[in-house]
Amino acid sequence: MKNTALLACVFALTISAGAQQPGSDAATLKPADNLVIENIPPIPVKIAEETARYGESRAAALYGWHPMRHEILIGTRFGDTVQVHSVAMPTGARRQLTFYPDRVLSAAWLPNGDSFIFQKDTGGGEWYQLYRYQMAGGAVTLLTDGKSRNESYLLAHKSSRLVYSSTQRTGKDTDLWTMDAADPVTAHMLLQVEGGGWMPLAWSPDNRQIVVSHYISINESYLWLIDAATGEKKALTPKGAGEPVAYSAARFSRDGKSLYVVCDRDSEFQRLARFDMATMTPKYLTTAIPWDVEHISASEDGKWIAFSTNENGLSKLYLLDTATDKYRPLGNAPAGVIGSLAFHPDGRTLALEVNAARSADDVYSIDIATEKLDRWTASETGGLNPANFAEPTLVKWKSFDGREISGFLYAPDPAKFPGKRPVVIDIHGGP
Repeated sequence: MKNTALLACVFALTISAGAQQPGSDAATLKPADNLVIENIPPIPVKIAEETARYGESRAAALYGWHPMRHEILIGTRFGDTVQVHSVAMPTGARRQLTFYPDRVLSAAWLPNGDSFIFQKDTGGGEWYQLYRYQMAGGAVTLLTDGKSRNESYLLAHKSSRLVYSSTQRTGKDTDLWTMDAADPVTAHMLLQVEGGGWMPLAWSPDNRQIVVSHYISINESYLWLIDAATGEKKALTPKGAGEPVAYSAARFSRDGKSLYVVCDRDSEFQRLARFDMATMTPKYLTTAIPWDVEHISASEDGKWIAFSTNENGLSKLYLLDTATDKYRPLGNAPAGVIGSLAFHPDGRTLALEVNAARSADDVYSIDIATEKLDRWTASETGGLNPANFAEPTLVKWKSFDGREISGFLYAPDPAKFPGKRPVVIDIHGGP
């Protein structure tokens, strides 16, 4: 929520009982002993209590589909930290599956559908570990060593084998490791690297190869092709081949001969491109869209690629037919910012996570044939009525150098807030 910084300042203070009881309208907050406050009037406790509700909105993060049923795993918070929940139907009850003091970052079903893997923090130190959760009985098995930082895991197609980055060897280098999640004893290092930023992006359809990204900065990254059996690597986008390029996503075509990639190669914007694996010659597919492509998901049968773009601060959803490389808008998605996309294994239903003006992140699904929209979660907003939240207006203006800049204006209700009002300006990072 936009009020997070303000609330953090308010609750850095402590309640002063003073001459008034804390429940009294006249009670104020007292600065902590380590703060020096100048020219700031006393803040009534009542205001702090009322504004606190704006920081208590719940959100639902999309983790993934069940491999056989139309059910999803999400991450949401009913206590102090985000935990894994299952949802069996649109607007269905959220069934909490993990209960930890530490947050759970992600989860993914194994292909048998009777267990899933999840990634959890340890003591708030970001030394993430991978675990397997067995649905029958709720048994949890630690898959990684319990000491290193393990992240960016990716399951192979219809297999319990996964590849992940781990600092197990040196405590800092993000080597690539692999294991069968059904048997953690099988864990072994697949590729030794130097430094950080190595992460798997895609398995080939036959699970024999893995495309890996080496992230240098937001403006520079490189793609490598790794043999999943031997760890032998081949540079797909070598260094020194012109201006640095940012590669942010990759998916194989169904026949394994092409690679769909999101990158800013030869462009100001992140575009969707199809690379011929034999020559790595790109065919740019979304040049007609003068906006960044942000998220993609490929159907398991390889027929479809869904992708979202950021167009003037709002996400727009598209569906690409891989047989023709033609795309069309996929309508009915809520107006807001799409956080992630995931095709159901049936290839007909697309799940998406959306943050909107009147809701925090929530999960929806769209039937790609009928464009029927279903809402899976309706996260709470601190007891406040979201219908009363302001819908923003898109505004545009010229900068000092003649460029057009856009933003969203959240205007107060003039009936409730007459006269002059303070303005908060939140500036997003630029190019």
